[in-house]
Amino acid sequence: MINGAVLGSPISHSLSPVLHKAAFAFLGIEGDYSAIKVESGALAKCLQTRSSEFDYLSLTMPLKEEVLGLGFDADALTQRIQSGNTLIKRNDKWSISSTDGSGFVAALEHAGINEIESVLLLGAGGTARAVTGSLDSVAKNIHVLGRSSLRQEALESAISHSHFEYHRWSSDIDFTQYDLVVNTTPAAAADLLASAVNPGIKATLFDVIYKPWPTELAQRWSDCGGTVINGLELLMYQGLDQLAMVLDIEFDREALATHLRDVLRKSAR
Repeated sequence: MINGAVLGSPISHSLSPVLHKAAFAFLGIEGDYSAIKVESGALAKCLQTRSSEFDYLSLTMPLKEEVLGLGFDADALTQRIQSGNTLIKRNDKWSISSTDGSGFVAALEHAGINEIESVLLLGAGGTARAVTGSLDSVAKNIHVLGRSSLRQEALESAISHSHFEYHRWSSDIDFTQYDLVVNTTPAAAADLLASAVNPGIKATLFDVIYKPWPTELAQRWSDCGGTVINGLELLMYQGLDQLAMVLDIEFDREALATHLRDVLRKSAR
């Protein structure tokens, strides 16, 4: 029996339980997965009191950075991007990893996007750092639009090869200079930027939000003729990578992805 959960706040909207339970059923594995509300500053206490219940945990806002301060072993990528979304327990010890970046790249590849000249990330939190790290050397230019300069150094540390620029948040943004825009902000945070999207836009928008959907930005993008990738794609592929880390079996990833995509789309309606 495998037990997992997703931790974060807010959490009631999360489709991670749907994803993981559907994967268990598809693979014929006995398992359970739940959603637990854990607010900022409460992760350590949650793990102290409930650690014995779980084999692995998924982390969402606002815990992806907080988990790095708990003293668990973290792989090299997680240390570099200073963001973790996966806790796995082996021999009663937790270790931290991140599947946000690998899941993001897999979602791009599924959409047929393999070459990127310039990308703009909206937001500068844990997901943004994971995406930034995954795009290093993939995109020639990586720009981040953040609301606080306090996160600039952490983002820069995730970059080794690409040209990086950090810009303070502004609604006066020219989307035409990018071929990929990634919204990593909480729901509604980027709505004011919708007015900067003009008809004929060529860039692809990858909005990591999947509920509520569509966001105002995604709707405007689509109305103006641009391509939009739904956040369900990131949820699914990062979840597949978590399952691959947790399960000791080989499975057909594409067959499972096709099944999960259908399940998630129905659940998100």
